[in-house]
Amino acid sequence: MIREPYLNAVLLVLLVAVPLWAHLSGEPYTVTLATRAVVLALAAVGLNVALGLGGMVSLGHAAFFGIGGYAMGILASHAQAYETLMDWPLVIEGTKSMPVIWLVALVASGLAALVIGLLSLRTSGVYFIMITLAFGQMFYFFAISWPAYGGEDGLSIYVRNGFPGLNTLVPIQFYGLCLGVLCLALLLAARIARAPFGLALGAARQVPGRVAAVGLDPTRLKLAAFVLSGALTGLAGALFADLNRFVSPTMLSWQTSGEIMVFIIIGGAGRLFGPVLGAVVFVMLEHLLGGISDYWHVFLGMLLLLVVLFARGGLIGLLCGRGAVHD
Repeated sequence: MIREPYLNAVLLVLLVAVPLWAHLSGEPYTVTLATRAVVLALAAVGLNVALGLGGMVSLGHAAFFGIGGYAMGILASHAQAYETLMDWPLVIEGTKSMPVIWLVALVASGLAALVIGLLSLRTSGVYFIMITLAFGQMFYFFAISWPAYGGEDGLSIYVRNGFPGLNTLVPIQFYGLCLGVLCLALLLAARIARAPFGLALGAARQVPGRVAAVGLDPTRLKLAAFVLSGALTGLAGALFADLNRFVSPTMLSWQTSGEIMVFIIIGGAGRLFGPVLGAVVFVMLEHLLGGISDYWHVFLGMLLLLVVLFARGGLIGLLCGRGAVHD
């Protein structure tokens, strides 16, 4: 068996080397594909905090993904139209600054996760899954019926937003920015898993009664993890919208929630680089098989079935065995 830290290091090296090779070879489309994989991996890392550490199976994380996307779309659209978002009691203008947009996306999606988590965590099991799904669909249909920002047609942004010191229109520079954000999110997830909070969260997932007996509130632990999970997924949504320079209600659909969960299942739930490997495999299948057949999801379903039946720890679990997660 391969030791998990070594496999993680190999994956990280590939994430740096392959896009760099594509850039030097004059293949910007490959760099864009890698950027898509990295951004989707960031969304899955966010969900993995709730699912892998907290045991919360959420089918509504597309709501946070879409909120982050619309935070970018709304701020950028007002900036490109030279219109204010609000004139009274405060004047709030749009912006094309990525750091400001990221902050808004983190706060907006985190607040939404707080409200949804407060209500959803009153239940557990299949009821929790259905409530998160219901909230996600509420946001989806709200976006469809919001004509001010495109409704079901979505909202286009003509120029990618800016980051100090970088030309984000250059594919390799934007990729490096997204990879840096992903690495920070992975570092945060690893620190959380080893911190007392992460250990308590894992205990709350497995034996909530014993956690309550020592004076900790399992619900509060899960709520904190859910909020952090939603905020990270919202940040991924802002980057995804910037990548495409387009945001639409599709980002909020339950299919998007399902895809993010598939990344984790394929790579390995609770594994630090599981979401990364799952997102990379998904984008590769989408690119290689999507040009052959419109029904390429059949092959994805077959892979998912094989993973569920024969590799319970995902592809990383298959390669590394049942070792400690988040190494």
